[in-house]
Amino acid sequence: MGAGWGLSVPLAKIAVSTGHQPLGLIFWQLVVIVALLGTINALRGKTLKLGREYWRLYLMIALCGAVLPDIFFYLAAMRLPGGIMSIVLASVPIFSLPIALALGNERFAWRRLIGLSFGLLGIVLLIGPDASLPDRAMAAFVPIALLAPALYATEGNLVAKWGTQGLDPIQTILGASLLGMVITAPLAAASGQWVNPLSSFGAPELALAASAALHGIVYAVYVWLVGRAGSVFAAQSSYLVTGFGVLWSMLLLSERYALLVWLALAIMMVGTAMVQPRARNQPVAPHPAIGDHADGA
Repeated sequence: MGAGWGLSVPLAKIAVSTGHQPLGLIFWQLVVIVALLGTINALRGKTLKLGREYWRLYLMIALCGAVLPDIFFYLAAMRLPGGIMSIVLASVPIFSLPIALALGNERFAWRRLIGLSFGLLGIVLLIGPDASLPDRAMAAFVPIALLAPALYATEGNLVAKWGTQGLDPIQTILGASLLGMVITAPLAAASGQWVNPLSSFGAPELALAASAALHGIVYAVYVWLVGRAGSVFAAQSSYLVTGFGVLWSMLLLSERYALLVWLALAIMMVGTAMVQPRARNQPVAPHPAIGDHADGA
């Protein structure tokens, strides 16, 4: 999962290299995901659930796990190096813990609070006055990039809290991706961000297709992991995402990083390590539906 998600970072950089805008890219990314997961779902003999409780789930995942974070991700990818984007993704558990505590998904511990402090320190090293980004102006895009992991953390915690209404990960991501297509298509057309990948199918379009396929499979695994082990534990995958993202960016984009960037990475990893998952790996309950309250709650 970490290797696949990490590879999507430099692929995103390649996808935006010719000026493709976020909404158009997101729409076609969702098209690839729907085609891939729809085929897998059909081969398994599964159906797409269309009840009201499922649409609330699909909407939450479409917005918090795909459309909104990908907008911020692509906007930041236009300006930031792939390695920096990968380091930013390490902040998923940093955001996940306070949300988990607020929702009652996890228990407070001082060790975790210290871990959050390390995570914040790593972010400061990336955007502070002495940051070693290739261009000082890039620092302004780090907060934009951070909105993506914050939304991923929100989505993971909501799934951990309310479950997936009995749907498996493939069904869940398929439904959310279909709804995401409905949301992004008119927005892309109205905002002038529409992308026609068939007009000139080259490296950016190929990178988009590969990234989308990886994203669909890896994201389904992530939702499954949230359900099995909790949102904070699932967010630990950011270790591997970050490590592989940096390595893939160095290999595919020939990126090299200053000492402060490596220091920020190390501190972020320490912070992530200290944000420990809950001790018991219990599946999340499929009911009640998102936004409802359990009896006696």
